[in-house]
Amino acid sequence: MYQLTVNYPETLPDVVGSTQEQFEQEAKWAMAVKLFEMKRLSSGMAAALIGVDRVTFLLKLADYGVPMIDLSEADLLSDVANA
Repeated sequence: MYQLTVNYPETLPDVVGSTQEQFEQEAKWAMAVKLFEMKRLSSGMAAALIGVDRVTFLLKLADYGVPMIDLSEADLLSDVANA
């Protein structure tokens, strides 16, 4: 397993109003959500990156303003037509 280390000023958690642990967990979530939004990770892989189950990850996406399903209108119409 690989590990990513990010250096940040020790005052940063205070600046954003959180503890060190909260800040680091939020940073993990932000990274996983952004990679999912960019279609670089599946929801399952993003959830594994954070250490939560897929359903928990998907439900938390709304907190970041990211849709669970991001289909174009054409894709949605095609799915409906083929249902």
